[in-house]
Amino acid sequence: MKTTVTELEDSRARVEVEVPADEVSVQVQRAARALAREMRMPGFRKGKAPPSLAIQRLGFDTVFQEAIQEALPEWYQRSVYASGIVPIGSPDVEITKAPSNDGETVEFKYEVGVRPTAELGEYKGLEVEKAGIEVPDEVIDREVDRMREGMASLDVVDRAAEEGDHVLVDFVGSLDGVEFEGGSATDHTIEVGSGQLIDDFEEQVIGAKAGDEVAVNVNFPEDYGAAELAGQNADFAVTVKEVRVKQMPEADDDFASDASEFDTIEELRADIAERLGESVGERIEQDFRVAAVDAAVANAKVGIPEDILRARGEERWDRVERQMAQQGMNPDTYLQMQGKTRDEIIDESLDDADQEIRREAVLVAIADAEGIEVSDEEMAEELEHAASHERTTGAKLLERLKRDGRDKMVAADIEVRKAMDVIADSANAVEMSAKDAAKKLWGLEDEEEEDSSDSEAGPEEISPDE
Repeated sequence: MKTTVTELEDSRARVEVEVPADEVSVQVQRAARALAREMRMPGFRKGKAPPSLAIQRLGFDTVFQEAIQEALPEWYQRSVYASGIVPIGSPDVEITKAPSNDGETVEFKYEVGVRPTAELGEYKGLEVEKAGIEVPDEVIDREVDRMREGMASLDVVDRAAEEGDHVLVDFVGSLDGVEFEGGSATDHTIEVGSGQLIDDFEEQVIGAKAGDEVAVNVNFPEDYGAAELAGQNADFAVTVKEVRVKQMPEADDDFASDASEFDTIEELRADIAERLGESVGERIEQDFRVAAVDAAVANAKVGIPEDILRARGEERWDRVERQMAQQGMNPDTYLQMQGKTRDEIIDESLDDADQEIRREAVLVAIADAEGIEVSDEEMAEELEHAASHERTTGAKLLERLKRDGRDKMVAADIEVRKAMDVIADSANAVEMSAKDAAKKLWGLEDEEEEDSSDSEAGPEEISPDE
């Protein structure tokens, strides 16, 4: 396969491709065999006619059109590998030379958006914030509380149910006075306030004591999983059998010795801090590398046409759809849950898509500026993991990829990592403030920010009780 690339304006490229005659013949014969299997010809059982008769009966052009439908996506992808372009968006493909007989070449061309180029600024010796590894006390407290939860007991109390209690109940559900399947349960535990049950079922149990009978009324949501209940109003006759309160052990030395190998709570907290610190160490390093790249991006100039940005946003959503499909999720259901359209989701992702393109462009430009090269040995090592699943070696898999130019993708990934190394290894780490690190690594909000956000809330956001 021969490819010729012409760079166009506005981050677009034209690629002209010539497919060898022998490859075209393979695809034509394959299409002819498929068509012959569906044809009835005198002297042959159905599906047993030779491909040559299918071509003779239908005409070469008809068979070629069938062949091109199957072959063109593969030829396009191979031409991308061979040309080295990084396409963004869908190509506009045109067949410029179609064969009239078997044994002739095919020529086609296409225009497609490509990754923009970057005009580099400073990218070495940049000052970049880096989080410290110290674990805040609030995070350690959170982990201790999680352990206490695991050792908590549920003790029966003689009082009315409150928020957070575990209430043992029997209940019978009915629609218009008729019990419905799946609407009844015996010895069911409700954790009041957990939100595990629909509507405000749990809240209607608050205030009830053991022995009380409570009438609960709920509305099933319109999108409820059981279609026969969706949007229905239901009544539940609830009998309260026990009210239980969760009792968690005190966070003291006795708890530490029962819950762990340590004798004191101080030793346990120190161990938690060490383990959590180790768990975020890799993330801190990766965040620092990304921040270093973003600092280099901020110093560079990258022009991104609107259509290229939009195309990348659509590609990002397409990846999400494929991931959902692999997990058995329906993208339309996801959009309904979010209350948004596909276009709205894409619009919201454009800032991330913009930065993604800028990072790629800057890293490629740095790899070029630094003369970064990748050896076959490095590529083979990179492929070892994938090769093990195919019971081969990285070197053999690399040779296979080289046949259609896919080795360039492997090399490009390694070049980008090396370019990141150039930026990060030369960067000067500046310690991030403890407040910012706590928020970034542990999701802890600053108390002043929380107070400020509360004071800025509108009237509808503040409860009258507050």
